Amino acid sequence: MKLARRLQAIKPSATLALNARAKALAASGKDVVVLAAGEPDFDTPEFVKQAAIDALRTGFTKYTATAGMPELREAVCRKLEKDNGLKYAVDQVVVTAGGKQSLYNCFQALLDEGDEVIIFAPYWVSYPDMVHLAGGTPVIVPTREEDGYAPDPAAIKKALTPRTRAIVLNSPANPTGAVYSRATLEGIADAVRGHDCIIVTDDMYEKLLYTGEPFLNLGNVAPDLVPRLLLSNGLSKSHAMTGWRLGYAAGPKALITGMQLVQDQSTSNASSITQKAALAALNGPTDTITAMVNEYRERRDLFVAGLNAIPGIRCRLPEGAFYAMADVRGLMGKTYKGKPLTDSLQLSEALLNDFLVAAVPGDPFGAPGYIRMSFVTSREVLQKGLTRLRDFVAALG
Repeated sequence: MKLARRLQAIKPSATLALNARAKALAASGKDVVVLAAGEPDFDTPEFVKQAAIDALRTGFTKYTATAGMPELREAVCRKLEKDNGLKYAVDQVVVTAGGKQSLYNCFQALLDEGDEVIIFAPYWVSYPDMVHLAGGTPVIVPTREEDGYAPDPAAIKKALTPRTRAIVLNSPANPTGAVYSRATLEGIADAVRGHDCIIVTDDMYEKLLYTGEPFLNLGNVAPDLVPRLLLSNGLSKSHAMTGWRLGYAAGPKALITGMQLVQDQSTSNASSITQKAALAALNGPTDTITAMVNEYRERRDLFVAGLNAIPGIRCRLPEGAFYAMADVRGLMGKTYKGKPLTDSLQLSEALLNDFLVAAVPGDPFGAPGYIRMSFVTSREVLQKGLTRLRDFVAALG
């Protein structure tokens, strides 16, 4: 069957594919250490689940407005003003089926064929493909681990062209866990002020911070750029609601209207039941978030220290999110089963097939020579994963 040409540039999600293989092995009875997951292992808070149960029992199971219930959009506006110091009107907010849909809708509404979007590497695997699906061209700007993965303003200015329609920021970042400082955000702001591109800021990991400093959005350090800022966020990570599929975006009214038009003709509204749960989450207590972040900080410290104790592996301490981006270039060229290791994909496959450790290769993130591992699992499982990684390295020739 002949499929659309636009699919030829799209690659299957490496994280979803690896998770599927790991789950298949586990289902067959194998003791798999899954370090590939991009979702909290905490349960959704009880008060959030109760709100969904109440919605079911009261018959709140019909369509809502495509952009979401007015009271939920109002709650988003209150959250953005209280937590982020950014003021938005209700008609500047759209509720989506997960944060991914808000980004997808943005690119569909914004891009024409050949328009360019600046993306910093390492990047979340879906950014370039979402741009491709909208007919756009991803322009990849590398960042360096030794700089804390902070984008270089000079490199941004060089990448900007008359065709640049957007630039994507993600802090705390997937896959590196890097957090942009005020100085970094000010440098980005200075670089884009002479251009009219939209600034897309993906704040999904906003609550997962280990720096002790408050979260900063570009709009906090550059209020003059807020009129062309598209903020994407959701409840998947902060409230352990990945399967509920609830995200939102806030930004220029014209862009939000265009995103709603895309959603009108695709999914329509996010689940009405999930919207009620999200309303409870946004209006409810935050103690579960605090407990989760404290636990992840301790797991991070344990896991990263263990990685750095393995010869040939080096790992920067992430300031946010829940991923360890380990540099395994020190293992490249060594032999395993008589064959030299040449890339992180080969390494990840050997880890999964022979040592039952699921870690995501860095290549799909624009980071060859790295592997991404999440520490959203128990300390016992993390220790088991470290032991198996050491056994793998010991088996190299």
